Amino acid sequence: MDITKLTKLPPVNTGYRIDPLLPIIPLTMQVDQAGCNAPHAHPRGQCIFASSGVMKVICQRDIWIVPPSQAVWVPPGIEHEVYFPGAVSLRNLFIDPSVTQQLPSACTVLQVSALLRELILKAMSYGDRYSPDGPGWRLMAVILDELREAESTDLHLPMANDARVLRVMDALLKNPGDQRKLSEWACYTGASPRTLSRLFVLETGLTFGAWRKRLILQEAIHRLDKGNTITRIALDLGYNSLSAFIEMYRKALGCPPGQFLREKN
Repeated sequence: MDITKLTKLPPVNTGYRIDPLLPIIPLTMQVDQAGCNAPHAHPRGQCIFASSGVMKVICQRDIWIVPPSQAVWVPPGIEHEVYFPGAVSLRNLFIDPSVTQQLPSACTVLQVSALLRELILKAMSYGDRYSPDGPGWRLMAVILDELREAESTDLHLPMANDARVLRVMDALLKNPGDQRKLSEWACYTGASPRTLSRLFVLETGLTFGAWRKRLILQEAIHRLDKGNTITRIALDLGYNSLSAFIEMYRKALGCPPGQFLREKN
C-alpha cells in the first residue's frame, strides 16, 4: 500500500474533548483510500473499529493490518497513524482518560465479539447526546466492560531499531513472499545467522520465523480485502500447500480466510 497516494484526512477534534460525563464519544465515518495527514496523539483513548473494510494502523513505528473482526485500541497520548487502502465503514470510540485505567497501556489489537460489534454499532446512534443514568450512559458502560474483557490478537508487527534487522524487514515489507532463509538474509546484511537470529528476538520479541509469519498474515488480510483469491494469495506468499495457508490463518484469527470473504460480501 502506497500511503503517499491516499487522500489526507483532516484532524478529528473529538479526541481532544475531555469530559468525564461523556465517557465514550462514538463517531462514524465512511472513508475510501484515505489516511491521516500526519502522526498525531490526543488525550482521549481511541478504539478504532471497521465494521467493513481493512485498515492499517501505525503506532510508535509498529504496524497492524486490521480486519473487521478486530479493533485497535490506542491509549491516551500515544502517537499513531491510521490508513484506509479501500472503502471502510469506520466506527470510532473516543474514550475519556477518566475511564481508561483498566484498558491496555499500549496499542493493542482486540478481538471484537458479536456482542461487542452490535454494541459499537448501536452506540453510533447516540454520539455525544446522552446523559448520566440514561440508556446511552448504560450502553457506554457495557461497552467499556466488553473492551476490558476483550482478548488481544497477534496482528501486531513490531519493528526494530538495529540497521541489520531493519534491512531485512524493509525487504520483506516490499516483498512478503520472499522465501529466503535466515542464513541467506544473514549474508544480505553482513551479520552471522546466529547474530541476526538473536537480534530479531532482542529487537521484536519474536523469532525471525514468527515475525515473517505475522507479516504474511497481515499481507493476506490486505489482499483478501482487495479481492484476490485465497489460492493466489497462498501461492504469492510462498505457500505450496493451500491447506497449510488456511490453517495458519485460522490459528491466528480463529476463522478461515473464506469466512473473511463471506463477511466482506
